[in-house]
Amino acid sequence: MRKVGIVGVGEYLPQRVLTNADLEKLVDTSDEWITTRTGIKERRLASGDEAVSDLAINAAKEALANAHLNPEELDLIIIATITPDMQFPSVASIVQNALSAKTAVAFDISAACAGFVYALSIAQQFIGLGTYKIALVVGAEKLSSVTDWQDRNTCVLFGDGAGACILKEVKSGGIISTYLGCDGSKLELLNLPAGGSRLPASHETVNARQHFLKMQGNELFKIAVKTMTDAAEKVLKQAGLKFSDVDLIIPHQANSRIIMAVGKRLGLSEDKIFLNIEKYGNMSSASTATALVEAVKEGRVKKGDIVLLDSFGAGLVWGACVIKW
Repeated sequence: MRKVGIVGVGEYLPQRVLTNADLEKLVDTSDEWITTRTGIKERRLASGDEAVSDLAINAAKEALANAHLNPEELDLIIIATITPDMQFPSVASIVQNALSAKTAVAFDISAACAGFVYALSIAQQFIGLGTYKIALVVGAEKLSSVTDWQDRNTCVLFGDGAGACILKEVKSGGIISTYLGCDGSKLELLNLPAGGSRLPASHETVNARQHFLKMQGNELFKIAVKTMTDAAEKVLKQAGLKFSDVDLIIPHQANSRIIMAVGKRLGLSEDKIFLNIEKYGNMSSASTATALVEAVKEGRVKKGDIVLLDSFGAGLVWGACVIKW
């Protein structure tokens, strides 16, 4: 297998900022309640005419520029999202056309909050085997389009955004190991009931507000802490590394209490845990992606560093990845 590394990163966050104070005017909540329980102070919301493909395209353009590559050089485009523009065609097809990446194979994957890590793993396999040379991987979400703004327990959590990276063969370092998992027996804990083939759109589904995501937060909290801890341990074992070797862990930004609980179980000091949840909330597949991009931009990730990505979401699915930068 060829060594595969990330050679360019990019992100796009919509301009509109929704603060906790703004939410106090929408539902029965408070800044103190949200901050204490989630660590979130504000989140970004896409405008009415911005679709997920628009977010992904902007992030992709920055990643390509950062990698000093032209769209025509892309062989593969993978978009991780659970909020596509439409059922079909894929967001990846729309992005391919917008970028004029005419020879790139393009498809979406749906792995919720673990989508970005899933997509990285898939791209690594294709490039590692020599099937393709250069891949664009994007985690992009417009969760505001499926958030119930009357539900105070969920509307405070989510935001919109996109993070992207360019992968290609590298001489040293790169992705060392990935670990993916799924437990479909607990899909009722986080889902979007209607809009698919089981419950197509109807007056009944709309009136029952079944086109918005539903979440059982307390149950998810406990499972997330255990699962993310296990995933981190397993992916490091596969890499032949210890937690003392890790320079920075970049977890899915779902809840600051979950993240800190995972860090405590792993014995990691807070300075080794990257957080940007305060600014953006939970952006599903875009969370880990944008956190990685911002860690690179802020100089928290340097050449030779060991970086651990760790994510968990609806499915239930999880994914972890070890990268030598």
